[in-house]
Parts: sequence; C-alpha cells; structure tokens
Amino acid sequence: MDYSKIITIEPGKMGGKPCIRGMRMTVYDVLDYLASGMTEDEILGDFPDLVREDIRACLAFAADRERRLASIPA
Repeated sequence: MDYSKIITIEPGKMGGKPCIRGMRMTVYDVLDYLASGMTEDEILGDFPDLVREDIRACLAFAADRERRLASIPA
C-alpha cells in the first residue's frame, strides 16, 4: 500500500510525528488503539473523520518503518 498521501509528517504539527492526512491523529495513536484490542470498526466509530484506508496506511507505515530498521547493520 502506498501510504505516502495518507501519512503526513509536518515539523510544526504534533511535534513532527507521523499523522493521518494532516489531522492531529498520529500513527502511534491508531497503532496503540489496535494494540489495546480495539477493532477497526470501534476506532472508526470513535473517530468519524477516519476511514478504513487510514488504519491500513498506519499499519503499512509501521511495517515499512520496521523493515527499514531491521535492515540497518548492528
């Protein structure tokens, strides 16, 4: 998935953390909700500005970031 149009990083917003479509919802927030056991439907119900593709973009972003970190020599 190409998350580049969904996940934005702006130095002056949320301390430069990766956010969803320029909103004040961070990738970390969404991942934390998922990790705590919330379903996609529950997240979408609590945050009506989000769409399912936003959640998938957060997962793709995190997977890509992990892949890049894993490829750094120790």
